[in-house]
Amino acid sequence: MLPISSKCILGGSLALALLIQIGSAHAASHEKVLYSFTGASGALPYATLIADSAGNLYGTTDEGGAYNWGAVFKVTPKGKETVLYSFCSVEKCTDGLNPLAGVIADSAGNLYGTTYAGGAEGGGAVFKVTPSGKETVLYSFCSAVNCTDGASPYAGLIADSAGNLYGTTAEGGTESEGTVFKVTPKGKETVLHSFCSGGNCTDGAYPFASLIADSAGNLYGTTQQGGADGGGTVFKVTPKGKETVLYSFCSGGTCMDGADPEEGCLIADSAGNLYGTTTAGGAGDADAGTVFMVTPKGEETVLHSFGSSGTDGVFPAAGLIADSAGNLYGTTIQGGAYNYGTVFEVTSKGEETVLYSFCSAANCTDGASPAAGLIADSAGNLYGTTFHGSAYGYGTVFKITTK
Repeated sequence: MLPISSKCILGGSLALALLIQIGSAHAASHEKVLYSFTGASGALPYATLIADSAGNLYGTTDEGGAYNWGAVFKVTPKGKETVLYSFCSVEKCTDGLNPLAGVIADSAGNLYGTTYAGGAEGGGAVFKVTPSGKETVLYSFCSAVNCTDGASPYAGLIADSAGNLYGTTAEGGTESEGTVFKVTPKGKETVLHSFCSGGNCTDGAYPFASLIADSAGNLYGTTQQGGADGGGTVFKVTPKGKETVLYSFCSGGTCMDGADPEEGCLIADSAGNLYGTTTAGGAGDADAGTVFMVTPKGEETVLHSFGSSGTDGVFPAAGLIADSAGNLYGTTIQGGAYNYGTVFEVTSKGEETVLYSFCSAANCTDGASPAAGLIADSAGNLYGTTFHGSAYGYGTVFKITTK
């Protein structure tokens, strides 16, 4: 398995080349549910997993847990689940509630993440959970007047070698359209950029996705709206907070280039080309989303438009991973043979294969509607979550065997 890492950046350190070394997948894929959430053990996992060297999987659920406001969990390779922490365990939920993003981990196994709400000021929190399940709030958002420090972090975190944490908030900032922020290990927060600081939000608005970073500390991400044409952006923010829009979606008028990139973080190859997904736009009448590439010069190519066939997936909300040949792997929330989402592969030439269609079992016990991205092991097996389906209807942790 991969060492403990975030879904968007390996090892928690700043780096740009993020193509994951996995075996090439094949169309003959098989799915196994490793764990079905029960409600008390967590419910509605929206976030991508991470894994340690023993193959244990870690993630979050938006709801469920002891207080029904979300949980941090661990699932062993044999499918045993442990709730490491249940949110809203203190008065007024000052410990945070509703974690929508996944976690990253340090070398000691401490987990770091965000909650969309709760915290001391109600605007969400950056938290740390130790291997023994002790939680500490490192920062509570909306601590500044008018929430200029940011509010409602939808995305997860990345970390540099000094332990500083970087992320985005979907709201707050000087214009109330979201921020890029930094939090030190001691809990000091700095807003690096507030979105919608340009006329008509041409710099972007509402960043839902996690960041990636290059060796110089420049941060890259997406906004769901804003940009020159209103369909969202791919952006770069320097360590000093200077923002550049690398690409504005919906530049073609009919949004054939894609629109509305949501919580899927970017990945990058060794040449600095960025790859991601949009939940809308694309070729044809489907308006079902795309897989795209943006070069360092800001030139965009749509590698695949979803909704091209009756069994193709639609609405890819999560980010991608890639193998050494440049094949890309991800999930769609809907579409597929049963219209409850897919796991897919897109080649470097844009050819798409549906590896698995969810809700193929009675009552969707195999899971339904994966909103999160994937991780992979050295054998090419893919792991992820669905936020619906399962024996109890609260979502699953699944494994796709690709050989």
